[in-house]
Amino acid sequence: MKHSRKFALGVTVSLGVGLAVAAVLAQPFGMGPGKMHGADHGMAGHGPMAGATAMLTKQDAGSAADMGVVHDLLMNHTRIKRTVINLPNGIRTVTESDDPKVAQAIKAHVASMSQRLKDGREFNIFSTTLPVLFENRDKISSVVEVTENGSIVTRTSTDAKVVAALQGHAAEVTELTQEGPVAMRRGMMARMAMGPHVGRGPDSAPESRAPAASGHSH
Repeated sequence: MKHSRKFALGVTVSLGVGLAVAAVLAQPFGMGPGKMHGADHGMAGHGPMAGATAMLTKQDAGSAADMGVVHDLLMNHTRIKRTVINLPNGIRTVTESDDPKVAQAIKAHVASMSQRLKDGREFNIFSTTLPVLFENRDKISSVVEVTENGSIVTRTSTDAKVVAALQGHAAEVTELTQEGPVAMRRGMMARMAMGPHVGRGPDSAPESRAPAASGHSH
């Protein structure tokens, strides 16, 4: 049975997963769902999450904990099923897993990122689409359906720039769910190569912008 929940300014799994991916650089690959939510998650200044959290363009008290959930999702990306439908005014995404622990992580991540968007507390490492979404959060309408296995999210806007950012970021996240650490490394390396202003959206200097994780946004 599906349970619907509306977030007026919500955002889905696509908002954090695509950005906080640096966590896997600090930990060995091959972590399965049985290893999820380890002792280092949520520790702001210690453990393998600390280096990844430091890469965020902005940090707050919840950054390390959110990074831990993102790490779990990336390390279990092969257990995630995701589809995206581009709408004339936005997107509809379905992100689910048959693994109960991964499904729970998806739900937790959606709830946390929805609250971040509502509060304007950006969670971003290398994406150039997320800043657009956070800066225009009052122009985004979202409906989040919490399902047994994850979340279904419909996000729309009347602003063409925001619609483009929604669709572009959804494509970035799809690459991350398909490729996991490989796509993450691509985005991280782009940021490191192109400078400290990467991830600040279309108002950043051209020489400081990073491409999407895959090199395209469609």
